[in-house]
Amino acid sequence: MNGTSQLGDFLRTRRSQLRPDAAGVPTYGERRRVPGLRREELALLAGVSASYYTRLEQGHSLGASPEVLDAIAQALRLDESERRHLHDLARSAKPRGRRRPAPERVTEPNAQLLAALGDVPAIVIGRRSDVLAWNPLGHALFAGHLDPGAPDVPAERPNMARLVFLDAHTRDLYADWPSKARAVVGNLRLVAGQYPQDAALHTLLGELSARSEDFASMWADHRVQACTAAGYEMRHPLVGPLTVMQQTLSQGVGPSIVVATTSAGSTSRAALDLLAQAITRSLPARSDDRLTTG
Repeated sequence: MNGTSQLGDFLRTRRSQLRPDAAGVPTYGERRRVPGLRREELALLAGVSASYYTRLEQGHSLGASPEVLDAIAQALRLDESERRHLHDLARSAKPRGRRRPAPERVTEPNAQLLAALGDVPAIVIGRRSDVLAWNPLGHALFAGHLDPGAPDVPAERPNMARLVFLDAHTRDLYADWPSKARAVVGNLRLVAGQYPQDAALHTLLGELSARSEDFASMWADHRVQACTAAGYEMRHPLVGPLTVMQQTLSQGVGPSIVVATTSAGSTSRAALDLLAQAITRSLPARSDDRLTTG
């Protein structure tokens, strides 16, 4: 998977998903061989020549200006996350030297914030969705069936994308699993556009595509989604159902921290308090401020 192919695949897929009536293109009742817009129609909406757009979609024109990309994004009815993704793909399609992404680790600000969130489930996530660290309540909520020390060993670190698609416990954890799964895929699409040379990311995507038909189908849809905040109903095996707001706290460069919060005075808050009590009883010798970090 390279930047040129990603750009072309994204443009073709999104063009095929845009109905003429939604784009304001008259069809006059004609039978159409393509489900979405034709290249000529999309080029007209974007204000570029059909030949230029065709070359861009086929990977033969790699110098599209930001203004042209914005015009294409508007024609395709892309939202802000999708527009930024289109720009990322266009940049990654340009020839440049290959640089291996730096290994990910828990930064000091990550560790300090994680320590401050002792009463809130929290995990530190890398760009490929590897779990770099978690606090005890984050481990208990998201992956209590796994070894709490797993993030300490890079080769054994849990990966949230693998868990969502390949782990039965995690699949059962979400009442609306498809919604969670689409969010995971949409975020990985964004990351793939930002890090086209990340071999480990490509390996992960290949593994998930081969082992999960659901992932392969969602990946082919080319939807992107920034994981900032979303509510999920969870069915925890120890404390039962609870609804949490999962929010991603990003510090710009480096790993992000995902926290799960509940409404004050709700049954979900009571369930989370019960989970905290349960792990305190099961780990009496473990202090509240001790963290699992990698």
